[in-house]
Amino acid sequence: MHSHKLLVFLCFFGLTTWAWSQDYVNRLGHQSDFDRLKGKPLSDKFSNVESVKTVYDLHDKKLYFFNSKKIELHYIFVNNYLGFDMDLERFNDRNYGSNPAERDFLLGNLNHIKGSDKWILELAASDHMAIAQIETFYNLVKEATFIGDSLKFYLNNREKIEWRDQQKFHIPCVTSEYIFNSVKYQEVVRGKAVGILKSYTLEELEHTQPRWDEIIVLNGTPKQLPNVQGIIVSELQTPLSHLVLLGKNRKVPVMAFTDVNTYSGIQNLMGKKVKLDIAVDTFSIALTTQSIPKKVRPKTKSLPMDLRVKDVISLATVPKNGATYLGSKAQNLAYLIAISKKNPGVFATPEQAYAIPFYFYHQHIQHKKIKEKIDRLLAASNKDSVQHINAELKAIRKAIKNEPINPVLLTQLHAKLGTSTFTNYRFRSSTNAEDIDGFNGAGLYDSKTGIVNDSIKTFEKAIKDVWASAWNEASYWEREVFGISQQQIAMGVLVHRAFPNEIANGVVITDNLFRDEFPGITVNVQLGDHSVVQPDKGEICEQFTVYHFDIFNPKKEMEVDFTAHSNLNNYQPLLSRDEIRNLYKAAKLIETNINKYWKKFTLKPIDIEFKIVGQERRLYIKQVRVFNL
Repeated sequence: MHSHKLLVFLCFFGLTTWAWSQDYVNRLGHQSDFDRLKGKPLSDKFSNVESVKTVYDLHDKKLYFFNSKKIELHYIFVNNYLGFDMDLERFNDRNYGSNPAERDFLLGNLNHIKGSDKWILELAASDHMAIAQIETFYNLVKEATFIGDSLKFYLNNREKIEWRDQQKFHIPCVTSEYIFNSVKYQEVVRGKAVGILKSYTLEELEHTQPRWDEIIVLNGTPKQLPNVQGIIVSELQTPLSHLVLLGKNRKVPVMAFTDVNTYSGIQNLMGKKVKLDIAVDTFSIALTTQSIPKKVRPKTKSLPMDLRVKDVISLATVPKNGATYLGSKAQNLAYLIAISKKNPGVFATPEQAYAIPFYFYHQHIQHKKIKEKIDRLLAASNKDSVQHINAELKAIRKAIKNEPINPVLLTQLHAKLGTSTFTNYRFRSSTNAEDIDGFNGAGLYDSKTGIVNDSIKTFEKAIKDVWASAWNEASYWEREVFGISQQQIAMGVLVHRAFPNEIANGVVITDNLFRDEFPGITVNVQLGDHSVVQPDKGEICEQFTVYHFDIFNPKKEMEVDFTAHSNLNNYQPLLSRDEIRNLYKAAKLIETNINKYWKKFTLKPIDIEFKIVGQERRLYIKQVRVFNL
């Protein structure tokens, strides 16, 4: 009887030990070993990357590769499998700090770029492991795997990049472009879609409207998003580009795949009903019998349009209810100016900031030649004809530009701006249909430069060009998708001094877009005035996330996790540590205060546009709006 119980116990113990042994190994002798344990990497910053977490126990001198789908965190593994007993805060302090003597473990991720022979050892961006331990860790992983010389060490923060520049490493190191240049797939807006797969060129989109029931493949980045079930583009996207923001706002699944035009798994399905599933690290597309969900046109949304204000308004003080007669963009800049004044030295705002109210735009479009064209468009019965609608829109823009502007407006502007030391001014859209909850309008309208006493770049031409952009093809069709009243569109104009000597420009989202469990900000920045939101073909901007793991200790160093470096800046960081630290401070300061102005009861993430200007590299914040997830 006792021997029977002992046998049962030994069998149970053996099965338990065997089950646990499948959760980790000490060597990866073949890629199949890696594949059995692989899961997601530390963050979602790269698509098309698979990863196995690894731990080296400094006390027992043992290396472990563990099941990264089943065990999500290094801390869980060392506590549950290695018998380590320490609370998370103390574990982090000891094992991510810079003091080698305090460490119990070396912690990392072994990453593989799918479809390549690129293998990368990565530490957390917050890990300040000493160089000697990094090299020890790298060599241990190399010796315990089948990878050999293909293994590289990934420099994902400023500290490690500086060590590389100082030639302190004796192991092969790479930066983000090594990964980024190998990526062929990118999740832009994750989700699932069912539709008829159809291919279009960008040129065809100028005169063809894809059907609502289609999933479309495009040979580049479109200026506007067609109203379809899903979109596949052939170019990788800047994470905060206008296409990305519009796609997220629209909630239409979008992906980028550089091999889309040669990939048989897509090309062989053209003209057929398919289901597309876009995930962070992969996608699937296959024939389906599922029904295609019909797109329901939303109820028409009315827009605020107060035409009683007839003067150019200074934004040096916050206008009361300014969004109703100046537009949200101008009102938000007034809030920024007020926040900057209350917190001197953190950031600057564009000098000589004024707003032209809706009144002057509305008065201008009452000219007979303009009004009759707008009325004809809005009464059109053939709204599905892209060619017809786009021709009508072009005629409206031309008519707006041809009619003379109200001289009272020009007199007011020159009186306010003519005595300034600045001569170049930026004229920017501030409509009642952008920068609002549920509709950001990113990239839909135009900005123009006007120069004092210039015979070509006049204030009048700049204003009329901005007014005319209310009837851009992209802005018109986006309003149609969201059910925003075309009859009530009103264009205010935000005016402030231009920035001809900007050193860098960028966008900040006050949210960590790649790791939901950690607070932070996501930053895209580019050299000079090269666009982040609408980059030229082949341009890669600098991309990074700033983490602040201890929000209760503001003196604690923030961590910067790079995703990409600018190819226009020779892949060198564009911002210094102090500039990144100040940008983080400014972003969080604005987030807190702007939500109070908006009377939000919860802290909503915001979308900020910034510039680094002049020899003193001064931080300017030029725009803020709600980030519509």
